Amino acid sequence: MIDRIEIFVTALSARVQRVFSSGSYDTGPAERLLGKPVLVKVYADGVVGCGQIRPISPGHFVADTTQSVVAAIKEIYGPALLGKSMFDIEGINETFDLRLAGNPAARAVLDIAVRDAMGKALKTPLYNLIGGCCQPRIPLEWSVSMADEAATMVAEAKRAVDEFGIRVLCLKMADRRGWRRDLANFEAVRKAVGNDVMIGIDPNTGWTLADALSAIHEIRKMGLGYIEQPIERRDLKGMAEIRRAAGGVPVMADEGIFTLQDAYALAQAHACDAFCIKLYKLGGITAAKKIAAVAEAANIQINCGGLAVQSQLEAAAGAHFYASTPAPRMMGAAEFVLGLNATAKDPICPESDFVLRDGHVDVPRGPGLGITIDEALLKKNTLLQERVG
Repeated sequence: MIDRIEIFVTALSARVQRVFSSGSYDTGPAERLLGKPVLVKVYADGVVGCGQIRPISPGHFVADTTQSVVAAIKEIYGPALLGKSMFDIEGINETFDLRLAGNPAARAVLDIAVRDAMGKALKTPLYNLIGGCCQPRIPLEWSVSMADEAATMVAEAKRAVDEFGIRVLCLKMADRRGWRRDLANFEAVRKAVGNDVMIGIDPNTGWTLADALSAIHEIRKMGLGYIEQPIERRDLKGMAEIRRAAGGVPVMADEGIFTLQDAYALAQAHACDAFCIKLYKLGGITAAKKIAAVAEAANIQINCGGLAVQSQLEAAAGAHFYASTPAPRMMGAAEFVLGLNATAKDPICPESDFVLRDGHVDVPRGPGLGITIDEALLKKNTLLQERVG
């Protein structure tokens, strides 16, 4: 039975600032709680399950903040879990539904921590509890921030390809100067990395339908790999029109999919070729697997998103989900590269075998998530701590 839950807000090794269509992605100053990851420990039957999620707000489409995640767990979700079996996954998720609507990041970090505990209790990797290890070696994607100068985007793309062996890039788009600026940025990156690297685009809902149709028509000529959420997330008819005009280039929904019901609506509207699965956005692995089942039924592929900035735990959760899915059902590559100690170290797990090699990572093989926290570093890097039970 679950008898205690501990909540930590932890520091980051380095501030991360990136630019996309609606503004900035910013982990914030070192001392500020907003923008920092939330770590949860779930104590049950002699094991401790861990999960970590960084709420990405302030941002244009996810409402959760660091503070709201802590409050939801401390005041509502956490007390409701005490006394429950860690194996009662459906019961736990029903409790979430009945006690507090929404709050997917809070649900996600608890769902992941409970599943980590299950794996540790059974002494088996998490992937064995959600479908097995279909893909032990996972290809990775690098998301390239927008910039005022194309040369800046080219430099980031070249670093990803040349230094880290990345073969899938995703360029942020919907530049404030118009879609022709996006076209020039794509052209510059394509010229720099060659034709063997897949390049997708992500306007993060920043284009109008007319802009999207015009831009895609031109970018397709340069080898466009995929199109991620070009227009407003609720415009399913517009997404379907873009999909018809894309000429076989896959269209992916990201901001448009938060719930199982969103997945069903997108499938019914024939509005996309792929769902972007981000555990923090959907509510964890439990919800992600259900949405993956809708995708399979509708012949829609899935993509594993989420940067997992400086978090081995968050990246590992994505890796186990990815590994449990057969390759033909996946599109593109996994996005959690910033959680692999490549560009900045995880402050509570700076050394591990879960690292980027030649554009890929091997799924961890230890019990649960397979990630071990350095408790001394956790204590040193804790900005806030709460306890339930």
